[in-house]
Amino acid sequence: MEEDGEMQFLAFPHKPYSIQIDFMKALYESLQKGGIAMLESPTGTGKTLSIICSALQWLVDKRQQNLDLVKDGSDLNQNLKHEDHPGSDGEPDWMREFTVNKESESPLDRKTKIKKNVGFRSKKWNKKGKEECSTIRDIFNRTGVGGDEDVDEREVKASKLKSGIEEVEDHEFLVDDYESEGEDGVKLKRRDGGGYSVDSSSEEDGQEDGFDEEEEDSRPKIYFCSRTHSQLSQFIKELRKTKFASELKVVSLGSRKNFCINEEVLRLGNTTSINERCLELQKAKSKRASKMMNLSAGRRVRRMKASSGCPMLRSRKTEREFRSETSHQGPLDIEDLVKVGHKVGTCPYYGSRSMVPTADLVILPYQSLLSKTSRESLNLSLKNNIIIIDEAHNLADSLISMYDAKITSSQLERIHSHLEKYLERFQNLLGPGNRRYIQTLMVLTHAFLQSIAYPKGANYVDPLSSGSEVQSDLDFSIGINEFLFSLNIDNINLVKLLHYIEESNIIHKVSGFGDKLAMLQNDVALEGTTAEASTLSGFRALVSLLSSLTNNDGDGRIIISRARVISSVHERGYLKYVMLTGEKIFSEVASEAHAIILAGGTLQPIEEIKERLFPWLQPDQLHFFSCGHIIPPKNILPVAVSQGPCGRSFDFSYSGRSSSSMIEELGMLLCNLVAVVPEGIVVFFSSFDYEGKVYEAWKESGILARIMKKKRLFREPRKNTDVELVLKEYKETIDELSSTNAKYNPAPCSGAVLLAIVGGKISEGINLSDGMGRCIVMVGLPYPSPSDMELMERVKYIEGLESSLVSKTQARLDILKCCKHRGRQYYENICMKAVNQSIGRAIRHINDYAAILLVDARYASDPSRRSFSHVCDKLPQWIRSHLIPSPGNYGAVHRLLHQFFKFHRKETSNQ
Repeated sequence: MEEDGEMQFLAFPHKPYSIQIDFMKALYESLQKGGIAMLESPTGTGKTLSIICSALQWLVDKRQQNLDLVKDGSDLNQNLKHEDHPGSDGEPDWMREFTVNKESESPLDRKTKIKKNVGFRSKKWNKKGKEECSTIRDIFNRTGVGGDEDVDEREVKASKLKSGIEEVEDHEFLVDDYESEGEDGVKLKRRDGGGYSVDSSSEEDGQEDGFDEEEEDSRPKIYFCSRTHSQLSQFIKELRKTKFASELKVVSLGSRKNFCINEEVLRLGNTTSINERCLELQKAKSKRASKMMNLSAGRRVRRMKASSGCPMLRSRKTEREFRSETSHQGPLDIEDLVKVGHKVGTCPYYGSRSMVPTADLVILPYQSLLSKTSRESLNLSLKNNIIIIDEAHNLADSLISMYDAKITSSQLERIHSHLEKYLERFQNLLGPGNRRYIQTLMVLTHAFLQSIAYPKGANYVDPLSSGSEVQSDLDFSIGINEFLFSLNIDNINLVKLLHYIEESNIIHKVSGFGDKLAMLQNDVALEGTTAEASTLSGFRALVSLLSSLTNNDGDGRIIISRARVISSVHERGYLKYVMLTGEKIFSEVASEAHAIILAGGTLQPIEEIKERLFPWLQPDQLHFFSCGHIIPPKNILPVAVSQGPCGRSFDFSYSGRSSSSMIEELGMLLCNLVAVVPEGIVVFFSSFDYEGKVYEAWKESGILARIMKKKRLFREPRKNTDVELVLKEYKETIDELSSTNAKYNPAPCSGAVLLAIVGGKISEGINLSDGMGRCIVMVGLPYPSPSDMELMERVKYIEGLESSLVSKTQARLDILKCCKHRGRQYYENICMKAVNQSIGRAIRHINDYAAILLVDARYASDPSRRSFSHVCDKLPQWIRSHLIPSPGNYGAVHRLLHQFFKFHRKETSNQ
């Protein structure tokens, strides 16, 4: 809204600071212009409230403009278009054709395209690289899996009698005949009576329930995303402070685990199990709740069916009551929606989903919007809408990690066993199409198991090598095409196979039958569906991996971790697809939305985000805005601490941090800090393992006892669910001990120390304002471990290193030595982003104050003498501009701290 030519944001609940006004103007202008913008505002500057007041003001203004234009008959539609990028060469024909088609067709065309000639490509290559004819029977015979020939009915009957399952009613697990599709694109399935029924519905998540969703509202809407549910709840709290809370329709989305109120399902605990159980309840909820199964010995077992339906979704009336109740209460977070669900007696997960079409503002986690499958299952339309992504500093890595896929050897073994038993039972009843595809799945699982099998003996023939005897690495990576060709499975059309899996519901049929058979053979009743969920999860993992193998060869790598024996313990192997580029994924989102806003406390270096997510964007097309901090310079004391009280130079590099002298010097530093710093001190370590090693060393040497004479000590727990309790006790201790010690010389015990972990829950999104964080101590530079193969694959990709140039046996640390610029910068950026997130926990409002100690000699250097990039250059501007790079010995640091806190004690006493 403009008044006298000046932009006004009247919804702001109090008088905004100048930097907040600048931020809101920059956001409003970015939404008006459209496209991609990056907006940076330090933590503690009221960024969330600024986003709300600016973005929702734009939404209200835009809708009013649209109404005015509609009256004039104006065309309101605008589209962002970006060119697709061509695929890579050297891929199997079916994959290359699929890639071209996938990039040239619209999502709707791909969804409705009729696929005929179900089967596989009938070509293969001999060792000389020439093409020769092959049949699917050859593939099966080569891997030891049975072919298409019919099995004698007497053999089937004898097999059934032998396994003790003849009397079990298992025809419910027989998959419908799978042939080609009809002309109208719907699936033809044979009924029990021999006829065919028409089925055009998808059984994927999002299509399985019968919700009478409200009609889609064509007006523009805003999607607000953040990383965690707690950050989204904070957004809701800030929203309630504005007038928009009563003027706009708001809905929060979350996971089933967070929303579910079905106690039977919640008891499963595991997120995957909850998801699978919920889907099972929705897929066939019209069937009866339970049935009696006859066992071969005459016993009967009652089994609750997954098809019984969820009791929280049986009444359309309660579903409407849920929507009515939530609309009257205004913006609600997940906890509020769960309470309404309990009160009304209906599912808040599906209830919130049904409200999306008419919502003005949709609040949801990253993955729900950025993952294509999640987006489609929730029926989220991005067309001409606004996307605001908060906490976007790790967006590139978060985005590509959503598309990783992993399957373990135990999952593959279970799937292969289930497929074998299923084919043995139903082979004579299945049509040729179903038999071919089931056998193909067995071929693939067999090949995958071979690739991660434990190497027997010192030398063996590696199925992923050229055929010579080699001593193979147990962990290495390989390209998609090389993986497919080496396992001799390149002539299986994975696109058609995935289509079959989606249309036939085969994974539910096979897993259901296999688990039922296992239950009968073990002579136990199946209580609940944990086993079913586990099997289904394995099948889902297989489908995810197969889908990943249809990507372009250069988009990712296959990590192969082979089974091995370590200290007499047999460790299972696994296959994992690691996505390396988020450019194409992000372009799908950017091409639909009117505008995308990336917001965060620290987005630097923006060049890395731009290169990894939208390199096609011209410099003048990217709007970047960064504002300073609201706190005055006197309220912050950032110091690079290079030496400890005993004069030792701090070196927390991987090779030096574990020495007893370095751990002792750090302990002496903390002994001095507890004497001069009031209230709370938070010490950040690089990992739980290192924190544990330091804690035990301090305990043995007596340093811990010295620290606890001055302050009580708390440690961040490994379980995230326990963090809240520790923080509560930490805060209560500070409040209790500090309230009676406000004078200059505190009593013997004042405040507390919290040992926290970089990358842990406390370092991300936790508010350590006021007394909870008077001093932040960052121990060393928390570089990620070079032993992380996935990380090194991303480093190689970003640097542009050819995989062939890096030996499989080469130490991964050497990969970093090969990097000249981009890969090394990426590795360093990961470290400094973690540092920035951790130290940003302390300053949360304009009157807050804190000291920030960067403890490592590598932080300390004179910026006037530097002619090269330095880690401190990647600190936030509001910290970097006041950083004391190297005050000399520890005595100088101690004096600075003494003066800093003495000044603020006087300030506090004068207020």
